[in-house]
Amino acid sequence: MIRNRIPLYYLGILSILCASTLWGTTGTVASLAPDISSLAIGAFSMGVGGILQAILAHKQLQKDLSKILRRKKVLLISAIALAAYPLAFYSSMRLAGVAIGTVISIATAPFFVAALECLFSKNNAINRQWFVSLAIGVVGITLLIFSEPSSSSYSDHNLRMIGILLGLVAGLAYAIYAWVAKAMIDDGVQSQAALGSIFGCGALILLPTLFLTGDNLFDSPTNAFVIGYMALIPMGLGYIVYGFGLRFVSASSASLITLFEPVVAAGLAVVIVGESIPPLGWGGIGLILLCLLLQVRG
Repeated sequence: MIRNRIPLYYLGILSILCASTLWGTTGTVASLAPDISSLAIGAFSMGVGGILQAILAHKQLQKDLSKILRRKKVLLISAIALAAYPLAFYSSMRLAGVAIGTVISIATAPFFVAALECLFSKNNAINRQWFVSLAIGVVGITLLIFSEPSSSSYSDHNLRMIGILLGLVAGLAYAIYAWVAKAMIDDGVQSQAALGSIFGCGALILLPTLFLTGDNLFDSPTNAFVIGYMALIPMGLGYIVYGFGLRFVSASSASLITLFEPVVAAGLAVVIVGESIPPLGWGGIGLILLCLLLQVRG
């Protein structure tokens, strides 16, 4: 039995790494359309991506509808959290900077997921190795943050603090809907149905906000490309792959594996944007990769 499950665990890790890679492209792509508000980018990408998730999972949703309705209270909470996540995440990147906003949002999620698993899950993966991995990952992302050169664009201390607070909100929101999705999967709901129900309900909250924020989404081919890519690739395909990975990996371990996203974001900044990463930053990236290696060995 154990030998049969080990390849599935590795398959789950690879799936979550693939999703993290796709998510790591969002900051670079979003920077191509600075005239679109962060609220509009978040609402459109997650909203349209959520509708896409629900459409692709319609057969599974019909099959598992009774199981989903048994958890309608947590489903509502997770939908609200999912709606809050992109609004807080993209606003955090605009106010605190792409690197800091991304890292804060992702780095705080493991803490929140661990708390939820300890409080509500009967079986969780929080052990000594998980804490060691978390500590190494936190040091790595801290080095990555402090290796970033200061920029006058984010010199306003108050705005930066607001951005950091929004990053914490994004981390908590991500933890809530990731934990609910994993709990639904463990309860026998298919992964596509679990994410389809959460994303579909969240989309119903997000899409109406575009009437206030999305007036220039299609003003140029670049804007159309950016929002189309964000909705279909990171938020559509990325979460399908992520949901598959959650079938074989705990929510707490998955949240640590997604620390690979800032590494991808930093690499794209070097290759595409032309930014440079100091040796301190590369050291941070190395520690994050060590964190991932410990999770794989776990």
